[in-house]
Formats: sequence, structure tokens, C-alpha cells
Amino acid sequence: MNDGIGKFISLEGVDGAGKTTHLEYLSDYLVQRQLTVLVTREPGGTNAGEQLRSILLDATEPIAPLTELLLMFAARAEHVQKVIRPALLAGTWVLCDRFTDATYAYQGGGRGIDPRKIEVLERMTQGDLRPDLTFLLDLPVEIGLRRRRGLDRARDRFESLDLEFKQRVRLVYLARNEAEPRMHCMDGTLSIEMIQNEMGKKLEQLFEESTL
Repeated sequence: MNDGIGKFISLEGVDGAGKTTHLEYLSDYLVQRQLTVLVTREPGGTNAGEQLRSILLDATEPIAPLTELLLMFAARAEHVQKVIRPALLAGTWVLCDRFTDATYAYQGGGRGIDPRKIEVLERMTQGDLRPDLTFLLDLPVEIGLRRRRGLDRARDRFESLDLEFKQRVRLVYLARNEAEPRMHCMDGTLSIEMIQNEMGKKLEQLFEESTL
């Protein structure tokens, strides 16, 4: 849990889980509670981070797994230092589309990078900063792929990867959910209304804990 005044909430899930839709709901929910909210994303969130995002998602230019990992954390270091920490210390609630759990899932599970290397970079870039609450939107990879096919745009580097890669990603996400009390796994195949009702309940719990 972060030591700031604001709270840090991240959303995670395989491609096609619907994070964008639910991120908008969470932002509206918090604003209605008269809270100051910052919505951001990873990789990205800063000028340098967005440039690194373009490199990371470019499906036409192969890069080595270790290079990919280091670029992810380079973007995250900028994001944490220039955006996330200052916002939390100012009392802002931060909503982030993916954070370090995604690195363990995609670069660790998907690419096969030793998680101990990820842990070292995590400590260097974040210190003790962790989300206060992480929503994991879980659904079978095949369903996520079908949803993505319905989008009228080119697939990025990670969306272009094969089924086996995405299965490994999902397994690491589920393993982290078991190990991390801050994570709340939700059935991504449920209706939008059902998912958002459950999210609202978890937010109310977070509000109650914040006032104890």
C-alpha cells in the first residue's frame, strides 16, 4: 500500500478483458464522491513514456525480451517519479491501466524472463510503491481474442502474439491474484453492469478502510 494521501488503483487483465470501459466507470464513480482523480496508463503516462510505448507496441520491429523488459521499467520509472507519486502525495486518487503485475504476466510469464530480475527492477523503480487495490479482469484467452477481432484497428505487438503466450500470461495473473491480497479477481465474462456493481462494492470497502 502506498504511503500517500491519495489511493492507487490499477486494472489488469488479458487483452479483450474490457479494462477501458471499466476504467471510465471507476473514474466517474470516484469523481461523484468529490475526489480528485488521475487516469493514466502503462506503458505511458509521460511524454517519454508515451514514446517508449510506441516502440514497445510496434509489431513491425522485433526487440529482444530483455530489451522489452528494460523499456517497460524505463517508462515506469518516469511514470512513478513524475506522475504517480506526486499525484498521490497531493491527495489525488490514481487509476492506472496496467502496472507492474502486467510486467510479471507478459514479460515474466509470456516471455519467460526470470521473475527475480523483474523484482530487482521493481524495487529500483518503485521502492515500496504498490497499488492499494488491483482489479484483475479474468476471462478465457479465446474469448478475449474474439473480442479483439471485432475492433477495427491494427493489432499491436502483444495483441499479435499466439494463444500459448496469452495462456501463460493469464496463468501468471491468476497466480499473482492468489499471492497478493490487494488483488481482486473478477469474472470478465459477466455483464458490464455486474462487474461494475462488484467494483463499486470493493471501492466502498476501500473507503471504509481509509477512514479507520
